[in-house]
Amino acid sequence: MDVINQSRRGFLKGALGAGVAGVALGYGLVPLSAEAAMPNGAAWPKKAFNTPSVDDTISELYGMSAVESDKITMDLPTIAQNGAVVPVKVETSLPDVTAIALLVAQNPNALAAAFEIPDGTLPFVSNRLKMAKTTDVVAVVVSGGKAYKATQNVKVTVGGCGG
Repeated sequence: MDVINQSRRGFLKGALGAGVAGVALGYGLVPLSAEAAMPNGAAWPKKAFNTPSVDDTISELYGMSAVESDKITMDLPTIAQNGAVVPVKVETSLPDVTAIALLVAQNPNALAAAFEIPDGTLPFVSNRLKMAKTTDVVAVVVSGGKAYKATQNVKVTVGGCGG
């Protein structure tokens, strides 16, 4: 008898939840698509996400080229067992950081993520990348109006975005 009541309660909870979700979708209370919120009304950098090369992407995103810097620290594996989920952390000791971007050189689109760093925030980002194959991962940091980069090669052994 107790098993039947628990099954009945589970069914009723599920039916009630589905009904509430259906009403919320029907009245437009929950959007069917998600869009990234851009701060200060900035435009979405669509062209930067569609640029295949690292240098062109940096130029499109920040309007300048980047120089190598030893003040950018990247923490990511040198060998990734699963290219679909490659963890990466980037931090820097550069002053006045306003942006950090992550690029994967041999992916169809080099730009994987771009972050704006608000004033007074620690210049640190963490993300998971999807990599098609063995390639360089480039971290770009904008500091004091100039772009700096650090590069690390990651060997992908299985299951990148190319299969």
